[in-house]
Amino acid sequence: MRARHSLVFIIAAVVMLITCVPLYASETDDRIVSSAKESYVFKTYLKGDDIKIQSKDGVVTLTGTVSDESHKSLAQETVGGLPAVKSVDNRLEVKGEPLAKDSDAWLKTKVKTTLLFHRNVSATQTQVDVKNGIVTLRGEATSEAQKELTTEYAKDVEGVKDVKNKMRVSKASKMSDEKIGELIDDASITAQVKMALLFHRSTSMLHTDVGTKDGVVTLSGKARNAAEKALVAKLVADIKGVKSVVNNIIIDESVSKNN
Repeated sequence: MRARHSLVFIIAAVVMLITCVPLYASETDDRIVSSAKESYVFKTYLKGDDIKIQSKDGVVTLTGTVSDESHKSLAQETVGGLPAVKSVDNRLEVKGEPLAKDSDAWLKTKVKTTLLFHRNVSATQTQVDVKNGIVTLRGEATSEAQKELTTEYAKDVEGVKDVKNKMRVSKASKMSDEKIGELIDDASITAQVKMALLFHRSTSMLHTDVGTKDGVVTLSGKARNAAEKALVAKLVADIKGVKSVVNNIIIDESVSKNN
């Protein structure tokens, strides 16, 4: 009798396990899709794009169209940073003709995107024009320091030859595009950091791993010297949503920028 009861219990447990696993997987996939749609990146930078998100057992597929190549990468980086995501199949297509690498239009997109990520400059108050690799900035800055920082970020974008900053300093202009007290999810912070480091020529070739927990960004990887290590931390600290930076990058003089 006791053996029969044990067998019944085991069968019941197996049945429950079989029926519960798909349910749990479905709930996880639903949570992934919901988290992606509610992320800061999707609600702010990608809100004008037509992106469809599907998740099956943690494997996410992105389909639809985006306005430019940077949005395609930003969507993948954001989704890939969400909990329980195993991989991302990025099938997004860019509207219109693809921009030639290092063309004026491509550089303009990179500069505008870079300014969007940094909290101490204002992308909405800055007009960007590019001709023959030379960037011209117009608009308003809140101070000379903000104007100079805008120049610094634009000049450090890979492919930019020079920057002419014709911005006016006006204390009446917005201090930042980031709303005070605005909470930005960790996946969006990580995606912004990765894209910013990729776009800046000073950090584009460094192999930097990025992790974010409650707004605290942890950096690991290798730099050739202390100056490179400090520069990465400086750029990351100014990314929207970052509360603090833990810099675990190690200095290795044998590291080559071509690796």
